[in-house]
Amino acid sequence: MPALLIGDGRRIDVEVAETRAARRRGLLGRASVDGGALLIKKCRSVHTLGMRFAIDVAHLDASMNVLCVRTMSPRRVGVVVLRARHVLEADAGAFGRWGLRVGDQLRVEQ
Repeated sequence: MPALLIGDGRRIDVEVAETRAARRRGLLGRASVDGGALLIKKCRSVHTLGMRFAIDVAHLDASMNVLCVRTMSPRRVGVVVLRARHVLEADAGAFGRWGLRVGDQLRVEQ
């Protein structure tokens, strides 16, 4: 499984949604993200309609810099972040445990 590297070298398992079908499906139908994260490529906003759990959401620019971080409860529609090119999702509270903050530089390692 690919790993997400956060700034200082912290490694998190990450699933990458690159196809239209994978981006549309996102985390729907799941009970959690299972300790890792979902990186949705070519995405500027997400929603939690039909989801059963809260998630942490980070909007990333084209260089994978964290633009903003928020937690979304189930059944919410997120804001569109025009500068965003990707969105990272994880179980609520995960970003705090990982120390993920605005300005962090991320990269995906196969």
